[in-house]
Amino acid sequence: MTSFKAAAVQMRSTRSVEENVAAASELIREAASAGADFIATPEMTPLMESERARLDTATYPDDGAHPTIAAFQTLASEIGRWLLLGSLAVKTDEGRLANRSILFAPDGGIAARYDKIHMFDVTVSDTERYQESRNFRPGEAPALARLPWGVLGLSVCYDLRFPYLYRALAKAGAEFLAVPSAFTKVTGQAHWHVLLRARAIETGCFVFAPAQGGRHENGRETYGHSLIVDPWGRVIAEAGEEPAIAMAKIDPEEVVKARARIPALTHDVNLSPPRLA
Repeated sequence: MTSFKAAAVQMRSTRSVEENVAAASELIREAASAGADFIATPEMTPLMESERARLDTATYPDDGAHPTIAAFQTLASEIGRWLLLGSLAVKTDEGRLANRSILFAPDGGIAARYDKIHMFDVTVSDTERYQESRNFRPGEAPALARLPWGVLGLSVCYDLRFPYLYRALAKAGAEFLAVPSAFTKVTGQAHWHVLLRARAIETGCFVFAPAQGGRHENGRETYGHSLIVDPWGRVIAEAGEEPAIAMAKIDPEEVVKARARIPALTHDVNLSPPRLA
């Protein structure tokens, strides 16, 4: 198996799609110039927005004419790299939006799409509440994509808290997991590192987790600390809180070695439903 370089791009997206696409493009080109073969951006790369009216104004259907998707297709072709647009909002026929992750091949073609399954409907504190399902409808199916170095499993942010998704991806062939995110500062400080390391350990996969970081124009604070984690649970690249690139060399053979040492993916048992004694 050949090794490759992966880059997790960290951003602080604003309410301007044009600004965000320009900022992302600059970091992506920088990562490509540094030798990255696979580059991933965070959740909601083109726009950090919760107000539905603003979202509707800046959001389009994924029908071949979406300007942001077209811009990243062109960029992927320009740099000749595998490029994961962590996620963006797209209009659906159902009235609500989809939080969609899109993987572009080096020729600019779309290799895979994934719609975030788990909606972030939580009360972080007395003053911080989120209800993603108010604007977005959940995805219905996991997604895998074949890269030249192995199979990538797709996910987005809040999905990270549901280990059965990652186990299903790994058992279906995933050797790498993408977790583009916009974790809140509060939950990120408490859980970000441990959850990402746990998903890597449980599946024996590399984890690529590009993140949003800092105080955004809409007032939201995100944690940053984009990570790349190896299959043994070691953090091998990490950003801080500012826009940056976390990059690491990825040896797919490490997946084989980790799973040989702890073959937990082969040790599942079918349990009967638990009963209260």
